[in-house]
Amino acid sequence: MSAPSVVWFRDDLRLADNPALRAAMDRGAPVIALFVLDEESPGVRPLGGASKWWLHHSLASLGERLRERGARLVLRRGPAEHVVTEVVAETGAGAVYWNRRYGRAHRDIDSALKSALREQGLTVESFAASLLHEPWTVTTGSGTHYSVFTPFWRACLALPAPRSPLPEPRELDGADVTVRSDDLDAWSLLPTRPDWAGGLRETWEPGEPAARRQLRHFLTHDLPDYDRARDEPAAGVTSQLSPRLRWGELSPYTVWAEATEVDGSARFLSELGWREFAWHTLYHFPDLATENLRTEFDAFPWPGLDPQQLDAWQHGETGVPLVDAGMRELWHTGFMHNRVRMVTASFLIKNLLIDWRLGEDWFWDTLVDADEASNPFNWQWVAGSGADAAPYFRVFNPELQAKKFDADGVYVARWAADAPTEPIVDLKATRAAALAAYDEVKRAPVPGR
Repeated sequence: MSAPSVVWFRDDLRLADNPALRAAMDRGAPVIALFVLDEESPGVRPLGGASKWWLHHSLASLGERLRERGARLVLRRGPAEHVVTEVVAETGAGAVYWNRRYGRAHRDIDSALKSALREQGLTVESFAASLLHEPWTVTTGSGTHYSVFTPFWRACLALPAPRSPLPEPRELDGADVTVRSDDLDAWSLLPTRPDWAGGLRETWEPGEPAARRQLRHFLTHDLPDYDRARDEPAAGVTSQLSPRLRWGELSPYTVWAEATEVDGSARFLSELGWREFAWHTLYHFPDLATENLRTEFDAFPWPGLDPQQLDAWQHGETGVPLVDAGMRELWHTGFMHNRVRMVTASFLIKNLLIDWRLGEDWFWDTLVDADEASNPFNWQWVAGSGADAAPYFRVFNPELQAKKFDADGVYVARWAADAPTEPIVDLKATRAAALAAYDEVKRAPVPGR
């Protein structure tokens, strides 16, 4: 069988536990590893700046690992349906394999491409690789999707255990396949004028090998303290695996298999479940980044935007120490501790009364782990408009949160020692204003009822 197989890499930039790659190897033909940078297809959300930085380095790592095993990474840019079809025609490929995606725009692309290529006589197969349970496999007794996390996760745990991860290939047949590839540097994914990525370089090493090291380090050194100290931003016991999962440098099957071997991992594993819940919600509500999941929140009376307040929040200049520390950590590292993410989001929405979508968009641009499910899902959770959302009256008091979770001020001192000391708003008064606004939501008629 000489007609090569195309493996279309997407958010699965790894060799281990990659079912699409394994299927291509099993077919026994030369392998063409393809990555398409698609920011042109309808509905595809362009990547943020931090995501582009990570993608560049993760692709460089993947390309090197493929070369070591006898293949090469082909880079193309443009609408995915057109580009994949073009590569198939250029190479005379007989099969195309990929791992499934769950956002609406990507599902539409994949479905159209699968039909078109099969009509041409190609073998085209897709596989489950980025979620432990696909969205249509977890349903309530009446066959609907879950809207509350606890019963959702209980249902997941009642299903058969996730499959074992697949081994990493030691060698690949593909180096002799001739096909044009873009130069990664020509994509200009890295910032230059100005180069704002110094903190990202200090903090992260993208790529599958570094992801595996991080997983082993967390399971060995930090997981024992995870239950006790996970909410303390200065403790440093969070897994920091979210960008690894977002870019698929690790599969959730690998994380699950290795974490379940460690005593006391249930709380951490439930965080994998929260990620699953976000993706399942996006599958059923594709407009999660732009539309309130709970439509009664369409009646929320957002006041006119104060650009100065938004700018102060974005750059850690609010005069509220924990908020400023979080926003400065984000700007420097492309990451923020989860407890602080909730506090900073609550401050934007409920103290500044700024639409959650503006905060979601800022995180989309600045987080290295921003994905199209978790980012809007978590913003809607804080806003009260999403699935299993925090109650509308829950307003995180950043001063009390700091006393509880950063009692010694270590986190604030690290990131916001030189921040302003005068808050731009009165926390008590703005909380009262937020609750009054939410009362209007409660009184508003719900569309469709």
